[in-house]
Amino acid sequence: MSDRGQLRSINEDSGGIFTNDSGQLLAIVADGMGGHLAGDVASELAVAFIKEKWENIKQIHSPVEAEKWLHNVMTEMNQTIYQRSLENEKYEGMGTTVVISICTKDFVTIAHIGDSRCYLLNETSFEQVTNDHSLVNELIRTGQITKMDAEQHPRKNVLLKAVGTEEIVHADIQTINWEVNNRVLLCSDGLTNKLTDEEIEQYLRSKTDLDEIAKEFIHLANERGGEDNITLAIIQKNSPEQVGDL
Repeated sequence: MSDRGQLRSINEDSGGIFTNDSGQLLAIVADGMGGHLAGDVASELAVAFIKEKWENIKQIHSPVEAEKWLHNVMTEMNQTIYQRSLENEKYEGMGTTVVISICTKDFVTIAHIGDSRCYLLNETSFEQVTNDHSLVNELIRTGQITKMDAEQHPRKNVLLKAVGTEEIVHADIQTINWEVNNRVLLCSDGLTNKLTDEEIEQYLRSKTDLDEIAKEFIHLANERGGEDNITLAIIQKNSPEQVGDL
């Protein structure tokens, strides 16, 4: 689900959930940036690129295979968007954050570049799986500021890397196990800048309908200012007795 928010004239976010031949899911959220209209071009290119690649493979069999596939595809995606930015001056400097999750019956493999996030909710915990590639997160990591300081930092939105802004960029890739009723949330910072992790967990844990959760998230982000575009994807692992595997 994606929303342009309350103030932006266009939505520079893109996203989607796609299925391959074996019914495995791939979810992506991309938050574009740069120049007039260039941000939405970059994010749409990223989503269209991954959609075509995913729908043309039959099945992912193992975490090693998933991680290798994501590494290769993210590298090629970056080169494609970077090359487009060089070919048209209107797109100069464009880029996009990307967070992707491959969801199989047994595991989830996540790749990301930028500050769009992946969270995992299970029976006992709720955690941010990805690590923001942002200036403030690096300052937190090195002990120069606190998480509370980061909320009001004047350079809060400065990214250390994004897809398409450099000729070579490396994604962080990892695989996690998941059990029945676990939920994965992918989202742009239009959501996480307006809701705390505690609030996100509360809604993910207390409500059963995923569409209802997504609508409530977007409503709250807009109610609290909606200065940015808001995009999110929620995937739940169902039991074999439920319809479908995911």
